[in-house]
Amino acid sequence: MESEHVTHNFAPIFDENSRILMLGTMPSPKSREVGFYYGHPRNRFWKVVSDVCGEELPETREEKIAFALRNKIAVWDVLAGCEIKGADDSSIRNPIPNDMDVILSKADIKAIFTTGTKAAQLYKKYCYPSTGIEAIPLPSTSPANCRVSYEELYTAYEVIRRYLG
Repeated sequence: MESEHVTHNFAPIFDENSRILMLGTMPSPKSREVGFYYGHPRNRFWKVVSDVCGEELPETREEKIAFALRNKIAVWDVLAGCEIKGADDSSIRNPIPNDMDVILSKADIKAIFTTGTKAAQLYKKYCYPSTGIEAIPLPSTSPANCRVSYEELYTAYEVIRRYLG
């Protein structure tokens, strides 16, 4: 598979009430196809976060946005663009970070979480120097991360609750 230059083409989910920021790396091909975060049907992000928040799984884009805003969760990605092979985060080259101030200047974010190792690495290198906010790394919810069970994901993601109260 060849590398292609990919540009992030959908807006972050947040409002002035958002208290935590959940950052992925870059939308996968499936997410870009459906035009929304964590769009692969086997990605476990929306399931685990809704379970941690004690709510039903949001199904539609509108339900997911309403769920995130109701629970004070902002959702975005570390990168605005990069060269990548398919959905393989390890193949990322020439990353262009998003400007976290888009959210941080408008919402009182109490904690930033990254969903996956590569998102954590990229955030630390490209975003932390300007934000000064350490990110808390969480396991990837991607179907490619099948070695992490749903129970392990749930346990790891429970940490977000302490920042939502």
